[in-house]
Amino acid sequence: MDRIRVRGGRRLAGEIEISGAKNAALPLMAAALLTDEPLTLKNLPKLADIASMADLLQGLGVSIKLNGENGNGGRTAELSAAAITETTAPYDVVRKMRASVLVLGPLLARHGQARVSLPGGCAIGTRPVDLHLQAFEQLGAEIELAEGYIEARAPGGLKGSHVIFPMVTVGGTENALMAASLADGETVIANAAREPEITDLANCLTAMGAKISGIGTDTLRVEGVDRLHAATHEVLPDRIETGSYAVAAAITGGDIELKGARVELLEAATETLTRAGAKVIAIPGGLRITGPEGRLKGVDLMTEPFPGFPTDMQAQFMALMAVADGASMITETIFENRFMHVPELCRMGADINVHGSSAIVRGVERLSGAPVMATDLRASISLILAGLAATGETIVNRVYHLDRGYERVEQKLAACGADIERLSD
Repeated sequence: MDRIRVRGGRRLAGEIEISGAKNAALPLMAAALLTDEPLTLKNLPKLADIASMADLLQGLGVSIKLNGENGNGGRTAELSAAAITETTAPYDVVRKMRASVLVLGPLLARHGQARVSLPGGCAIGTRPVDLHLQAFEQLGAEIELAEGYIEARAPGGLKGSHVIFPMVTVGGTENALMAASLADGETVIANAAREPEITDLANCLTAMGAKISGIGTDTLRVEGVDRLHAATHEVLPDRIETGSYAVAAAITGGDIELKGARVELLEAATETLTRAGAKVIAIPGGLRITGPEGRLKGVDLMTEPFPGFPTDMQAQFMALMAVADGASMITETIFENRFMHVPELCRMGADINVHGSSAIVRGVERLSGAPVMATDLRASISLILAGLAATGETIVNRVYHLDRGYERVEQKLAACGADIERLSD
């Protein structure tokens, strides 16, 4: 199993190209199931989760052609679901990635039935799919759970309805939006998630012929159409990768230009970074992040649905606050089990105490390299960031989590002067 070795203490400087967003690309790929004409996606990142989704779609009958590199190094893929040959998404594929459940809405809308294994993925909380299923039932589907599978049927097709989510759900909003695109009549999705990845999906569906209004708000109106058609869409840049490398610049007192980054996608994170003492400057085609000459300042933060501070940036900021001057309180409101990186940061000398859904971080002058274990995707990058700021050598184990969401992380950081390499057994 691969590991990543980091020797810390180097100030990072240079340029990093931001890849296409994983969390946008996965639902966009699933949207290919909604039409028998090709969907072309540009700036697709090269990640384990993207490969898993491609395997899943191919098993359902989708043909996928990769056409090399484009844009910020991302690939172009043409996905064609001319004929859906299978409506079962098996456990062996779905267990690798929670986003597999996103094929449920498109299959149900276009084919009238779907059988999808209950999903797996990072162990950061329950993240129940019942909100997805309630939405489908409101659209007229019949749902049954049997032998670890979701069995959904809509023999007469889905019907437009008023879907009200009791809590904000990104995946649930995406699934409902795709399903409603082919439903009979108008669907109103209330308390919809507002994340940029949902706006990206809505814009792609619109290019395919869907009729959607309220894009970017918490109320989406969808007038169902009989069919969708071919389209070409470019995946938006990854705001979490952007934020992660912004923290890399700040935690090393460095100066990094993030090519392709868009500040409006992560204003809560950049505002928090600025409060901590880093400089965030919009430049043509990206962002420039510079760390302070002295230590960063401890700042409090609370994760919230967009446009609030993203839960996917919580672990990275905890690594940053671990070496800041003063104390900070980090409160996690999205997932109930997302502090698993705390014991690993403490192995490196961090002073962190967890009290329920909050963590008190008392900054130390420096961290020390140590062998640590990644527990999930964002914990993986937080440990690498901590290693960049630590004295000595840090070995991050179980980096297969990292490969699910970060493309060529060691090459990108090494190009800015980091002493980092991947070790294979």
